[in-house]
Amino acid sequence: MSDDPDVNDVIRFLREREIVHFQRFGEAVRLAKEKMDQKNVYFTNPAFDK
Repeated sequence: MSDDPDVNDVIRFLREREIVHFQRFGEAVRLAKEKMDQKNVYFTNPAFDK
């Protein structure tokens, strides 16, 4: 929506950074689940998830 190349560059950078943050958060959640599974702690408790 903008014709200004400086504004477009900043928006492009922020969008790419947000995608990377989303990916890293997903990796962190996966690692946390794996770590809890090693200790026999469950990410979700079936008794509470009815």
